[in-house]
Amino acid sequence: MNTRLHHIQNWPELAQATNWSAAALAKKCGVSVRTLERYFLKEMGKRPKAWLSEQRQHRAIALLQDGSTVKETAACLGYKNQHHFSREYKKQNGHPPSQLVVRAELEMKRRECRV
Repeated sequence: MNTRLHHIQNWPELAQATNWSAAALAKKCGVSVRTLERYFLKEMGKRPKAWLSEQRQHRAIALLQDGSTVKETAACLGYKNQHHFSREYKKQNGHPPSQLVVRAELEMKRRECRV
């Protein structure tokens, strides 16, 4: 197994820096896509593309909870358009991103009322 990959600690940052692309991630790590696939299957139990998609969605949730709009979140995460982001988000999370925006807005209002 490629020991170079075992020393990497900042996988989420690398995922974002390579725009959630397995090919770009492999290149940045100095390995082939196949080597990256073998490493991910062994260490993370999934293919790089699936892991990268999950990381992208985790980042989306954080952005939406912090008050970003669906459109802003889609742009920040490198989606070509908001509709593609919304489809991917719903597929991964079971509900549209707008539902999380509404929840986040309600939570902010609740916090304001407590102050």
